[in-house]
Amino acid sequence: MLPAETLALLAAELADADRTRSVIPRITGRYDATVEDSYAIQAIWRDRSVAAGRRLVGRKIGLTSKAMQAATGITEPDYGVIFHDTVWENGAVIPFDRFSNVRVEVELAFLLSAPLSGPGCTIFDVLRATEYVVPAVEILNSHIELGGRTIVDTIADNAGYGGLVLGGTPVRPDAIDLRWVAALLYRNETIEETGVAAGVLNHPAAGVAWLANKLHQHDTTLGAGELILAGSFTRPVWVSQNDTILCDYGPLGTISCRFQ
Repeated sequence: MLPAETLALLAAELADADRTRSVIPRITGRYDATVEDSYAIQAIWRDRSVAAGRRLVGRKIGLTSKAMQAATGITEPDYGVIFHDTVWENGAVIPFDRFSNVRVEVELAFLLSAPLSGPGCTIFDVLRATEYVVPAVEILNSHIELGGRTIVDTIADNAGYGGLVLGGTPVRPDAIDLRWVAALLYRNETIEETGVAAGVLNHPAAGVAWLANKLHQHDTTLGAGELILAGSFTRPVWVSQNDTILCDYGPLGTISCRFQ
């Protein structure tokens, strides 16, 4: 792994980029960094954020669908953390200048009622541990230059997570076939993307199971009450200032927000 002082320096660079809404050069263009290095950088940034008073309320899973892997050129999932001050309600007006390289994705979020841990976590374990599933729109926020980036760069940057908007109708995980949840994503009244939740590893709960098993490798578990973004089943859609986003999940309702 990279020296501890280098990991700490890179975490500080990313924190500064977040404060200034700027972009830093690729980590992989400057260092021979590994996936474990990138999760270590993310962990340093996370711990410093918690020490500064931010509250961790969940995790995000990224790059779980073929659509997202094709859009990024990255071929394996990753994860990041969700803080309390990055969650918005349906209909929110969101400050565009809070983010860099702003894009949105269509997802389902799982609220856990019981802990989940690996190894060997399955879809059935996830469904048993889930209180409800709710539509969500994720806001991507990239502080590392996009050209040529690898999964190492993305993970260090909190897996590209910036925020999320929750809305629509929460449902029990056994109330519907979650694979067939579909969504239409509009930007300024124009449809940009469509998708079906089975695009996430064949079942959106499979993403949560992957996360529980991955966290076991990092001596961590998922706790009751955590909100888990299971991964996008559309490609990301770029957003500009004053854009309005609407995501229609059919029977599960709609999510809307505006970037001001």
